[in-house]
Amino acid sequence: AAIIYANVDANLALFKAGEQASNVLTVGLGNFVGTMGGTGATLVVPFLFMLFAKSKQLKAVGKTTFVPVCFAVNEPLLFATPIVLNPYFFIPFLITPMINVSLFKFFVDVLKMNSFIYVLPWATPAPIGLILGTGISLLAVVLAVVLIVVDGIVYLPFIKAYDATLLEEEKEKEALDALEEQVEKEEAKEVQPLSLNKNINVLVLCVGAGTSAMFANAVKEGAEIENLPIDATASAYGSHYDILKDYDIVVLSPQVQSHLEEVRQDASKYGTKVVATKGAQYIKLTRDPKGAVEFICEQVKEG
Repeated sequence: AAIIYANVDANLALFKAGEQASNVLTVGLGNFVGTMGGTGATLVVPFLFMLFAKSKQLKAVGKTTFVPVCFAVNEPLLFATPIVLNPYFFIPFLITPMINVSLFKFFVDVLKMNSFIYVLPWATPAPIGLILGTGISLLAVVLAVVLIVVDGIVYLPFIKAYDATLLEEEKEKEALDALEEQVEKEEAKEVQPLSLNKNINVLVLCVGAGTSAMFANAVKEGAEIENLPIDATASAYGSHYDILKDYDIVVLSPQVQSHLEEVRQDASKYGTKVVATKGAQYIKLTRDPKGAVEFICEQVKEG
């Protein structure tokens, strides 16, 4: 950090002296070039989802994440797509930042564009941060456009490949849903009301106890509507170790489902059941109290 901030100061001194600000390694290089739109240089990704994706999942992710990504907050994109631990995005996630940095260095070393002479807030939209941070020049505007185009070219083939698999999955799911709907209609007359013969305590875990609170509230609201002895509590992953013994079921949000086996091992000594949820399912249940409590009842019946 000392180097990248000192280089900005050195660049400003060069600029004031009428010389080229030539120090490439600066804080702006990371914020507005290497990680434009967040880690992995994902600024273009939500827009590519909206423009080229055919699957409902990626189109929905694009619509809900393009605003935060514009301000370098790309965690919703990374986990909702998901890009994290997704082999389809392994290559573009790694090489796009390197390509961006190489292009910036070419513009500074060869075309003699000024490097960053100002420090701007990291959440400044990347193209704006690049142009303002380097002192506003035609080359900076050209570079911003080039980076967006090149990043789009790099990401697009991988997005289309992943989109094709999702589209196939969605078609299969639609077919299964239609079949299940038909079966449910046939069995509708035999449906029994929800019932439990004991009190059930539910613990919902996510990264920061934000979405888990929404899920827990949905469960409690559903339990009240159905008059069921179910209570739910939200907590953040990591703060659950000392309280597992107090709960019958632990529900993991998609953000922490990679810890499923670890939590199951910790919970097994107390006889506590641990279940993971998928992204779309989890979000749906946070908005559906009856569905959330039905989900818990199903887990109780399965044992």
